[in-house]
Amino acid sequence: MATILWLIAVALVIAGIYVIVARRDLLWGIVLIIVGLLVGPGGVSIFNP
Repeated sequence: MATILWLIAVALVIAGIYVIVARRDLLWGIVLIIVGLLVGPGGVSIFNP
């Protein structure tokens, strides 16, 4: 389960960086990066109590 959460978190952060760089949409990029950090098993995770 931790591996799947880690992969989802990485995908969200990469998507956030892509949105910021390629599409020039700072708000959505920041939102995707923050969601990626919250989902990830390392650090803060919304799925761990």
